[in-house]
Amino acid sequence: MHKLNKIIWGLLLVTAGVLFALNAMEITDVDVFFDGWWTLFIIVPCGAGLITKRDKWGSLFGLLLGVFLLLCAQDVWDSSLARKLIIPAFVVFFGIKLIWGGLTGGKVRKILAEKKISGGSYEETCATFSSCNVDYSGKVFEGGAVSAVFGGVKCDLRGAIIEKDCVLKVSAIFGGITVLVPPTVNVQVETTSVFGGVSDKTTDTDLNTVTLYITGECMFGGVDIR
Repeated sequence: MHKLNKIIWGLLLVTAGVLFALNAMEITDVDVFFDGWWTLFIIVPCGAGLITKRDKWGSLFGLLLGVFLLLCAQDVWDSSLARKLIIPAFVVFFGIKLIWGGLTGGKVRKILAEKKISGGSYEETCATFSSCNVDYSGKVFEGGAVSAVFGGVKCDLRGAIIEKDCVLKVSAIFGGITVLVPPTVNVQVETTSVFGGVSDKTTDTDLNTVTLYITGECMFGGVDIR
């Protein structure tokens, strides 16, 4: 996916360079700086994210926002009406996301319910106006929770013993969380992002291996998984 992201950006840059060159030679007369051209800096990355990222909700929201702003800049939509509708649209979008998460998050709920019954180990780490590193090397990891509020947390699972599917709950509020995952573990992201996001740089492994489900929320913060 990382290579595909580079290819998409490379093609876009080559296209832009060719257009500038053709305009300079007066072969074409393409208005590159049209009304609302700046929205492309929102639309293009988010459009690429729909293809390359696993957590596509943030990319979808950014794409819709970019298209919305472009239509306003092009006077397709009345800007005064648009300003009134943007907050309700924002609320509806995340309401749909929460509903979708409730319908598709059965596996996560099942794992958490089984852990509650079995009494398995579940560690919680919180950094508030501070930073901390958590290293699970040599330890059995059965699940946990990591929170960063105006702070940062580095959760290193590369040396952890992960024998079955588990859940890591993350909460990044004006903070950042880095999760380092062993290459033998699959990762599935089910998070809610509000002016934040999750960057998942891991790759899928054999489907017969265990899966780490990362769930939670990002509000003006971010989670980096690699």
